[in-house]
Amino acid sequence: MKRIVCTSLLGITIFLSSCDTLKKVASLITPSEFEMATGLKDALTQGLFSGFDAFADPNGNPLVRFVFPGDAAKIEKTLHDLGLDKMIDNVTAKYTHAMSSAVSAAKPIFINSVKSMSIKDAAKILISDNPHAATDYFKISMSPELMVAFRPIVDSTVKTEGAATEWTNIVNIYNKIPFISKPLESNLTDFISARVIDGMFVIVGNEEENIRTKYEFRKTDMMKKVFGYAEQELKKRASQQAK
Repeated sequence: MKRIVCTSLLGITIFLSSCDTLKKVASLITPSEFEMATGLKDALTQGLFSGFDAFADPNGNPLVRFVFPGDAAKIEKTLHDLGLDKMIDNVTAKYTHAMSSAVSAAKPIFINSVKSMSIKDAAKILISDNPHAATDYFKISMSPELMVAFRPIVDSTVKTEGAATEWTNIVNIYNKIPFISKPLESNLTDFISARVIDGMFVIVGNEEENIRTKYEFRKTDMMKKVFGYAEQELKKRASQQAK
């Protein structure tokens, strides 16, 4: 009798232990909403730091270098034809450096914007066919706030770098050229702010796509968990649609 009871208890213990194991496995496979949000925020933050690095060393990266507003190639050609090569080089270098300085000063704004993403919103965009789903959400929801916060930083750094003075010289010369269809704006604060923010989002989007599609880009355990889960769910969805 004792043997039967012991055997029964042992069976129950094994069963319960198996249930616990299954629950643990299930919890590893299916992340919570909080974990989904954390994984996405990790991905966006990783993308932002890629952007910070790019702006800190803008050589060879057209995304993070200053370009003339409007028809840049035509404007630059006109100025080159007037023999203003040195002035073009000066204003390009100073505005590029001003953009880099502004991004460096604005790091907390970008990071805090990611932190403010709600858990429910983050969870909704984890499983998506859009490889830039989180970045697109981030851009739509945060751009207006980022522009407001970013303008004074850009304005200050542009003046500190001396870029505004160089630009004024360019504008004064260019706008006096006969038959110019569209004169250059004298203030580039909004243009530079928008260009920097757009450049950051392009870099963040590229990083998100890499994280979604390539395991080696998932630098944190939470990213590995949630994006691995998202991959499997998308495969299931594709399989069901194919039937």
